[in-house]
Amino acid sequence: MKKKEIKKVVLAYSGGLDTSVIVTWLRDNYDCEVVTFTADLGQGEEVEPARIKAEKMGVKEIYIEDLKEEYVRDFVFPMFRANTIYEGEYLLGTSIARPLIAKRLIDIANETGADAISHGATGKGNDQVRFELGAYALKPDVHVIAPWREWDLNSREKLLAYAEKNDISIEAKRKGGSPYSMDANLLHISYEGGELEDPWCEPEESMWRWTVSPEKAPDEAEYIELEFKSGDPVALNGKKLSAADMLATLNKLGGKHGIGRDDIVENRYVGMKSRGCYETPGGTIMLKAHRAMESLTLDREVMHLKDELMPKYAKLIYNGYWWSPEREALQTLIDSTQTTVNGIVRLKLFKGNTYVTGRKSETDSLFDETIATFEDDEGAYDQKDAEGFIKLNALRLKIQARKKQ
Repeated sequence: MKKKEIKKVVLAYSGGLDTSVIVTWLRDNYDCEVVTFTADLGQGEEVEPARIKAEKMGVKEIYIEDLKEEYVRDFVFPMFRANTIYEGEYLLGTSIARPLIAKRLIDIANETGADAISHGATGKGNDQVRFELGAYALKPDVHVIAPWREWDLNSREKLLAYAEKNDISIEAKRKGGSPYSMDANLLHISYEGGELEDPWCEPEESMWRWTVSPEKAPDEAEYIELEFKSGDPVALNGKKLSAADMLATLNKLGGKHGIGRDDIVENRYVGMKSRGCYETPGGTIMLKAHRAMESLTLDREVMHLKDELMPKYAKLIYNGYWWSPEREALQTLIDSTQTTVNGIVRLKLFKGNTYVTGRKSETDSLFDETIATFEDDEGAYDQKDAEGFIKLNALRLKIQARKKQ
């Protein structure tokens, strides 16, 4: 599709330097109308200023949407049913937000009759892949404009110069503002760039926004009870909460106790290694509790199957394949295992750690005290049966050993 054929484009718009420049750049280079879309995913900052900025730039169609509930209910919770962790560390806070943004970009494109979408993701990162794979999965014929892959404005200085030349109003960075590239939503906040580009450099304590230092966390532990229904947390300390309120409340509790910090070097889908720091207080608590609930209510082989599939599932989300048929097939399997994941988990929060101190399920527990007891089980389990079990399982080992001899 040639540039002159683009009549209207929907831009994922934050109101910051990059996307403000993109509004004008799209008009200059594609001679098209620009629709802006700003999502409130719980990033903790006002999104309405984006409307004012867009209006000042002459944008006529402006979408600003509160997607917090949909984000947690339809994306975060399904992901956590799989106990999802990428490369043993990352709870995928940025990754899982992108498919929802892609979905709304396409929805708005359909509503407004736009023939293209655009985003401010760079050509080095994962987000360009996530946005665009999602977009193509939902609207195969959509045209995607990725300015960072087209323009020569490849530095902050060039972007600022372009903004000044085109009379684009850009707020000066507040004195004492973060030197890092940050992304936040209800699940996490991420930090990249600056001194973090040296993987040997320890992050400054002042970098962290959501969590206190574990050393400065309260000296007294706090106990909470998290109730699950079909694998999702539905009540905290007996109080029913919506999905978004649940995660927001767990974030505050985790942050208070210094829970959820992570410093990792991850493998990006585009091929490079990247160092990032993350705060995921509520998600860290939720993951611990969910695994504890499953330990009581899931069959052994079902649990082990889930554990084997989880890295594949995590990789699909990290790489941008949320809307793929394989992810959806895995989700169907995962969700089918969660019908019995019902009950309450008691946790202790203390100095950066989350400890499970109890779990119970009135309806779905597979724990049988009469069998598990070290006391007299009154014939519930015949210990003599173990001898034949061991011999049968040792048979192949014995044959192999004889061969070696």
